[in-house]
Amino acid sequence: MSDAADQIFATLKQSSQSGAPLYLQLRKSIEDAVNRGLIGPGDALPSERDIATKADISRVTVRKAVQDLVKGGILVQRHGSGTFVAPRMERVEQSLSRLTSFTEDMARRGMAVRSAWLDRGLYAPSPDEMMVLGLSSNELVARVARLRIANDTPLAIERASLSASVLPDPAGIGSSLYAALELTGNRPVRAVQRISAANLGDGDARLLEVPPGIAGLHIERISYLASGKVIEFTRSIYRGDAYDFVAELRLTGPSEEGRP
Repeated sequence: MSDAADQIFATLKQSSQSGAPLYLQLRKSIEDAVNRGLIGPGDALPSERDIATKADISRVTVRKAVQDLVKGGILVQRHGSGTFVAPRMERVEQSLSRLTSFTEDMARRGMAVRSAWLDRGLYAPSPDEMMVLGLSSNELVARVARLRIANDTPLAIERASLSASVLPDPAGIGSSLYAALELTGNRPVRAVQRISAANLGDGDARLLEVPPGIAGLHIERISYLASGKVIEFTRSIYRGDAYDFVAELRLTGPSEEGRP
């Protein structure tokens, strides 16, 4: 990217952007270059020393700008190799109006799906699990935690809890939890989801291969059987740079107002 780099940093050297801090000017200059395609995924940035020389700024300023871009997922740093433009993430769009499993959802898109098991076991329930699943303190809860991967890219961490009476052998689940539940007549038919923003902690960020502190989506889902009984309590973390959730909204007509 030497020609592009010379252009980016020479422009920065000559510009004065309303007195903005130099590290912000540099950060914006690099980010704009990525967005415009002047530098692409996998391209290496020059060293801090070279950037400082080209842009006529201090290495401390360069380091601060680069760290901000790494935290934002624009750049990645590889120990012993340098700093690179992060791979471009193909965003996945998921409807909020359909209750499907991750496996089914990715299969419809023709994506190769696999899971890395993080946990499969029976445990004493937590207070939250007791309340949501209607368990007593002497009952057990089945916990299933997986790293969900599509086309070799980690997209989500799913941590599901179910009554052990419904899932007595969590280690026997195949590729899909919902497929296993369907075999016993316990597949959910509806769910309530709560989505909120979250900054990823070190552990989750490492699993999802993103910088710690980057924005993600925290999704809490409570799923129900046709009888109205709660069957599943799932808390998931999704990559914020890879997922879009879409909901169709309809204007309520006069004849529908006041309906429960």
